[in-house]
Amino acid sequence: MSLRGRVALVTGGSRGIGRATATLLAQAGCDVVVNYIQAEDSAREVVEAVEQTGQRGLAIQADVSVEKEVVQLMTAIEAAFGRVDIVVNNAGINPSKPLVELTLLDWQTAIDQNLTSAFLVSQAVLPGMRERQWGRIIMLSSIAAQTGGVVGPHYAASKAGLIGLAHSYASLLAKEGITANAIAPALIDTDMIRGNDKIKPSLLPVNRFGTADEVAQAVLFLAQNAYITGQTLSINGGWYMT
Repeated sequence: MSLRGRVALVTGGSRGIGRATATLLAQAGCDVVVNYIQAEDSAREVVEAVEQTGQRGLAIQADVSVEKEVVQLMTAIEAAFGRVDIVVNNAGINPSKPLVELTLLDWQTAIDQNLTSAFLVSQAVLPGMRERQWGRIIMLSSIAAQTGGVVGPHYAASKAGLIGLAHSYASLLAKEGITANAIAPALIDTDMIRGNDKIKPSLLPVNRFGTADEVAQAVLFLAQNAYITGQTLSINGGWYMT
């Protein structure tokens, strides 16, 4: 399915998987909104890469775990592009902490940044998708949702919630031309895994870290496919097999 002329929103799009996804969607013909929270220079670099493909790009700062900022984000997108056809809920954090030191604040922060953000953004784009009878909702979950992972229960629970959220949207919206899926990567070579002594390539059967481009290819695949919904694609080098 051609994506030419579609508008994509990539949250947390200034680096890593978000950056690779934004660039690949642009190459596929999408105009791309790059959401970021702090890395303005990096976000503008991604927009430049998008525009080099001949598509329109726009960087917008917003903390997507905060409802009023999501409203402001959508207002800016609608003014520039009129709509969102594809949303990639990629924004998130992975704060590793020993189990005995975890606090309620650690838990709530992980849930807000990783799960609530995806709910707020998805709810914001859904009215337009339902009106047009076309949409793609893609959640960036994690192998931690399937195995518990190495970061901690706060992170694993937030990422498992994304899979449940995708399942619910998929079942409720299947008849309206809207698909909802999740991607569960493991050990992708980005800033989010560097500096953690627990994370080593030897954990994976393929004995190497994955690349952001390999995850972005899965995002593009789901965006182009109208028949796949309610699924989780595991991009994990064979660590967890379903």
